[in-house]
Amino acid sequence: MDGSERGNRRSGPLAMMLGDSKRQLVLASASEVRARLLRDAGVPFCVEPAAIDEETAREGLRALGSRTEDAASALAELKALAVAARHDERTLVLGCDQILECEGEWFAKPRDREEARAQLRRLRGRRHRLVSAGVLVCAGSRLWHKVETAELWVRSFSDEFLEWYLETAGSDLLRSVGAYRIEGIGIQLFARIEGDIFTILGLPLLSLLQALRDQGLLAR
Repeated sequence: MDGSERGNRRSGPLAMMLGDSKRQLVLASASEVRARLLRDAGVPFCVEPAAIDEETAREGLRALGSRTEDAASALAELKALAVAARHDERTLVLGCDQILECEGEWFAKPRDREEARAQLRRLRGRRHRLVSAGVLVCAGSRLWHKVETAELWVRSFSDEFLEWYLETAGSDLLRSVGAYRIEGIGIQLFARIEGDIFTILGLPLLSLLQALRDQGLLAR
């Protein structure tokens, strides 16, 4: 994340959108995509990624038999609470999480190209869900949460296409669950998509904007 995102200032035309200027929003995520969505929507924020063992927490929820929606919400809240513990009641913290579920299996971001290849082979010709959760926390209390789901159908692409895709996508493969970004060449993987674009990108944005208006951070 660049310095301009970490050091947003509430001034000029942007300040006109704000309600209570004494409050601030912190994004508890290092996701460049989520930061871009907030910035493009005109939401003032700063970035403070949560330092949690996300993989262990996810596996623990999986072992307990948690529903995908419940697990995504719990992980988002865990991240928000971890960051909110360093702030007072003037700060709202946004935690987010996204889980890809295909036929009962949960997918995480691939760690390397071989894992990306394996994930894409498992997704090939199948339908999967992207479950995205957002949670707002202030002073240890949850103020808002939302879970939204999108459904995506991966086409039965050839092995030749898969190798071309892996080579062309490069390191971008490792930044997203499922080893794709639909805003780039990843769209070529799909035959059909149903759902909100913001859900696919990992943030229930429309509901969040209303929550920020309700909390006085944005003008009504």
